[in-house]
Amino acid sequence: MNNTGMKGIFTALLTPFYDDYSLNAQSLKDLIEFNIKSGVNGFYVCGSTGEAMLMSTAQRKEILRLVKEITGDRVKLIAHVGSMNTDDSVNMALYAGSLGYDAVSAVAPYYYSYPVSAIKEYYYEIARKSEMPLFIYNFPTGSGFGLTPEICAEMFGEEPLLAGVKHTSTDLFALNSFKREIPRITVFNGFDEICLAGLAMGADGAIGSTYNFMGSKFVALYDAFCAGDIEKAQKFQNEACEIISVLCKYGVFQCEKEILTLMGIDMGPCRKPILPLSDEGKAAMKEIVRSL
Repeated sequence: MNNTGMKGIFTALLTPFYDDYSLNAQSLKDLIEFNIKSGVNGFYVCGSTGEAMLMSTAQRKEILRLVKEITGDRVKLIAHVGSMNTDDSVNMALYAGSLGYDAVSAVAPYYYSYPVSAIKEYYYEIARKSEMPLFIYNFPTGSGFGLTPEICAEMFGEEPLLAGVKHTSTDLFALNSFKREIPRITVFNGFDEICLAGLAMGADGAIGSTYNFMGSKFVALYDAFCAGDIEKAQKFQNEACEIISVLCKYGVFQCEKEILTLMGIDMGPCRKPILPLSDEGKAAMKEIVRSL
C-alpha cells in the first residue's frame, strides 16, 4: 500500500483564460464539475498542462484557491508548486497547505544546470518548510533532470515527507524500479499514451492532460485494469491513442482547449508564446468531438 492512499485517475487541470489572459473562473468551475462527473479521483493543479510556467506566482495562487473552493473535499488535490527558484516553490507549497490541499508536487528547477545535490536540497526544503507530502515531478524532457532509481532511493530514504513520483517519462523500467525498491511511495504514470503500460508496471494511478475531456475513458481503462480485464483496458487505451496522435500533430494544449470549447466549456487561448491552433487543427478537433 502506498503511503498517501492516493490512486486512480487524476486530471492534470487545464486553465481557462479570457482573451486578455485573466482567469475565466466560470469555465474553471464548469471544467471541474465535468471532470468530477466523469469519475476522476482528483486533480493535479497548476502543472505543465495548466500553463503554470507561463504565469506569475500570484496567478497560480489564485487558481489554487479557486480549485479548492470549487471542489471542497469531493476529490483529492495535488498542487504543483515547482518553479525556477526554491523560495517561490516553498511559498506556494505553504499556501497550498493553508488551503487544505492533500499534497504538493514540484518539477526540478530548470534552465540552469544543477548538480544532483542541489536538486535534492530543493526538494527537501520544499517538503520540510511546508510539511506537506511532496511528489517529485519527474519530467526529464521538460526539466533536463531525470530521476534514476538510485537517486530516488537516496532521496526517499533521507526525507520521509517525500511521498511519491509523477513519472512523466517513457522509461517504465524506472517506474517499476521506484515501486519495487521503495514500496511506500505513490507513483503516478504521466504520459497518457502509455497509461495502461504504466499501470501494468506498477503505477498506483495516472495523471494526464487529455483526461480533461476524456476522463471517463481513462476511468473505464483504470477500472478494467483493476478488474483484470486487460483486453477491455487495451480497447480504451487504443481509442485514446488514436485521439492523442491527432493532438500531437497540431499542439496538445491548444487542441484540448479547442475540444472543450466545442463541447461547451469556453477555454479561451493558451498563453504566449504557445501559438494559436491552426484552421486545419480546428477542423480536425471538430472531427474528434464528433467521435467522442
